[in-house]
Amino acid sequence: MDTIKSRTEEHLHNIASHRSDIRSIDPTHAADDVELLAQIGYKQELKRHYSTLQVFGIAFSIMGLLPSICSTIAVGLESGPAGLVWGWLAAGFFIFCVGTSMTMLGSAIPTSGGLYYYTNYYAPDSIRVPLSFLIGCSNSLGLVGGICSISYGFAVEVLSAVYINKGGDFEITNAKCYGIFAACVISNVIVCCLTTKHTAILQSVSIYFNSFIIILFFIAVPIGASKHSGFNDGSYIFGELSNVRDWSAGWSFMLSWMPAIWTIGAFDSVIHCSEEAKHAQTAIPWGILGSITVCWVVGWFICIVCAACIKNGDTASALDSPAGNPMAQIIYDALGKEWAVAFMALIACGQYLMSCSIVVAASRQIWAFARDDGLPVVYNYVKYVDPRVKVPVRATLFAGAISLLLGLLVLINGSAGSGALFSLAVASNLLSWGMPVLLVLLPTGRDRFVPGVFHLGKHLSFVVNLITVVWVAYVIVMSMFPDSRVVDKNTMNYTCVINSSVWILSLVYYYIHGYKVYTGPKSNLDILDGESNELQNVDEILSEKA
Repeated sequence: MDTIKSRTEEHLHNIASHRSDIRSIDPTHAADDVELLAQIGYKQELKRHYSTLQVFGIAFSIMGLLPSICSTIAVGLESGPAGLVWGWLAAGFFIFCVGTSMTMLGSAIPTSGGLYYYTNYYAPDSIRVPLSFLIGCSNSLGLVGGICSISYGFAVEVLSAVYINKGGDFEITNAKCYGIFAACVISNVIVCCLTTKHTAILQSVSIYFNSFIIILFFIAVPIGASKHSGFNDGSYIFGELSNVRDWSAGWSFMLSWMPAIWTIGAFDSVIHCSEEAKHAQTAIPWGILGSITVCWVVGWFICIVCAACIKNGDTASALDSPAGNPMAQIIYDALGKEWAVAFMALIACGQYLMSCSIVVAASRQIWAFARDDGLPVVYNYVKYVDPRVKVPVRATLFAGAISLLLGLLVLINGSAGSGALFSLAVASNLLSWGMPVLLVLLPTGRDRFVPGVFHLGKHLSFVVNLITVVWVAYVIVMSMFPDSRVVDKNTMNYTCVINSSVWILSLVYYYIHGYKVYTGPKSNLDILDGESNELQNVDEILSEKA
C-alpha cells in the first residue's frame, strides 16, 4: 500500500508540475488588438475582417430568432401558451445576466480560446490545468451540439414544408430527417472553409435575412389569422396554463423555459471569433449584449403572436400537427397551403444561415483548443491554419465529422435522440460559461481579474456574476431531465449520458495521458523568424499569382 501511495503521489506531482506560466494581461495598456493578443500569448494568425455589426451578426445569426422558435416552440407550448410567453420573458432576464458576465470576461481577454483560457487564468494553480482541459472539451462539445440541433431543426422545417406542399401525402421518417441533416452539415463545412472575408459577409446577409422574415411574420400571420379564425383573447395568451407532460404543472412550466434558453444561446461565439474582429474589446460587448437584447424582446413578441394565432385556441391540435411542427400548423391555419410552404422555406433558409454561423464559431473554438495542444489525440492535425485563406480548415472538417456522428442519435431514436441534440448544447455550454464566472468570484480569480472596456464596477459585477453562477447550475440540472416521468428508450434524455461521459472521460484522459501534452494555454510568440518569413513569402507569392 505504501508503494502504491508513493507512486500515486509521484504521478500527481508530475501532473501538477506540467503547467504553463500565467501571463500578465492588462487590457488598459494595449495599443491595439494585435498588441493585446500578444499580451495574451498569441500571434495574429487569422485575418481581422469582422466589423462590430458583423460581430453582432455572428451571435444574432446563430440565435436565428424565428427559425429557432420554430424548432423549439413545441417544448414551450407543452405547458400552454402562457408557459411559452412568460417562460420566454423570465428566462431572458437570467440569460442577459449570463451574457453580461461573458461580456466582462471577453472584453478583458479577447481570445478565440475564450472560456478554457479564462478558466486556466483565474483558477488556483493546483487545479487550473485539468479544469481548463475539462472546459475546453465541454465547450467544444457544446458548440458541436449546437451544429447538430440547428441542422436538425433545418431538416424538420424542410420536411414540414414538403409535407404541407404534398397535402399530407408524404411520410416523414428518421432516415429522411438524417439525410437532410447530413446534407446541411456537409454543405455548411464547405461554405465555412472559404475565406474569413466571405464568412464575414455571410453574417451581414444573415442579419438582413432574419430581420426580413421576422417583419414578414409580424405582418402576414396576424392578417391571415384575423381573416380566418380570429385572434385568441388575452386571457388565453397570458393566462392559459396547461400541462401535457406527466410532471407536475409547476415543473412543466419550468421546462417550458427551454425555448428561450436554447434560442438565446451561443453568444460565446462572439468570443471565439474575437481574434478576427476589429476593435475586439468594444465589439464583444455590442455583439453579446446587443444580440441577447434584440432576441429577448423581439422573441417575446413572436411568442405572443404565435399564441394569439393558434386556431380556435386549440393548443393540443397545434402540438399534434401532422406536419411535425406547431409553427408550421399555425402558419398553415392562418395563411393557407401556398403561404405556409413559402414561409417554411424562408424559415429553413434562415435556419441554414444559423448553421453556417455556428460551424464558424465551433471551428474557431476547436482550433484554438488544438493550438494549445488540448484537443485529445488529433490536436496536431487540427491546429493547422491554411496559409492561403487564413482559415482553420481542418478544425472545420473535424467539427462537421463529429456533428455527423452525434446526429446518428436521430436514427437510433427519433424524438428522444433529437431532444438530446438540443439539450446537449445547453448543458455543455452552460458548464463552460459558468466555470470562469465562478472562478472570478473566488479569491484567486478576483485578484487576477483586470477589467477591460466593459465593466459594471465591483459591487454590481459581483451581483450579476452570482446570479449567473446560480442560474447556470440550475439549468444544467434542468436540461438533463427527461420530458416524462416514465423513462424508457423513447423518453430518455440522452444528454445526461453523453455529457457526463465526455466530462468524466476528459478528466480520465488528462490524468492518464493528456497532462503530458496539455499544460494550459501556450504562447506561440516564440516561433522562429525563418518560419514566419517562410509563411509570409508563401502569402506574398499567392497574392501575386492571384
